[in-house]
Amino acid sequence: MSILSFIAACCLAAVHLLAGRLRALDRTPRSRWLSAGGGVSVAYVFVHMLPELGERQHAFEDAGILVGFLDHHVYLLALAGFATFYGLERLAQRSRRGQRAVDEPVFWIHIGSFGLYNCLVGYLLVHRTGPATESLALFTVAMALHFLVNDYGLRHHHEGSYHRIGRWMLAGGVLIGWLLGTTVALGEVALAVPVAFLGGAIVLNTIKEELPAERESRFWAFALGAFGYAVLLLAV
Repeated sequence: MSILSFIAACCLAAVHLLAGRLRALDRTPRSRWLSAGGGVSVAYVFVHMLPELGERQHAFEDAGILVGFLDHHVYLLALAGFATFYGLERLAQRSRRGQRAVDEPVFWIHIGSFGLYNCLVGYLLVHRTGPATESLALFTVAMALHFLVNDYGLRHHHEGSYHRIGRWMLAGGVLIGWLLGTTVALGEVALAVPVAFLGGAIVLNTIKEELPAERESRFWAFALGAFGYAVLLLAV
């Protein structure tokens, strides 16, 4: 299993290193493959990760962590992931407004945050629930397509800086996360934290790429990707 997860980590790292060569994706209207990839990653969150979060909520309850109105800790963590990356996106947009590229401090904050994001993904390659091989394969495909969507957005924001530095940091983040996963094992409650946070972040990072009018996204491709992967997840 560790060999398979390492291969998966290398494949995900390669997405960031090689995505820039896919010139067909860099056009307007938005590539149907990017829209379909966004649909796949969102389907994975809603059909697989959120039900998993529901199961992990019971671990919080059994651990006696519930405090008054904070009776949905896992979902609050998902909200935190959503809000965190929304804030980072707004920061990058404000920094870039009227300029050719994002300011250097904002670049490091933005890329550093996505590096940690990728580190969570790498960690979860090792610690998945369900049938090991099937779960790993489904997670890897969904994250590979999601990374493709993220890569496109980050190249748009940071241009040359992303190509020179950012893509290597994100690729390295996946491998570092995988290495941590092979050496550090979290308990069920603790593992719920990265799963929940990542779920919220994936939804935000996908939707922010699809919604802007200037992207001229393809709804039919997004819907087809989401529906098709949802059916596959339910069938497996």
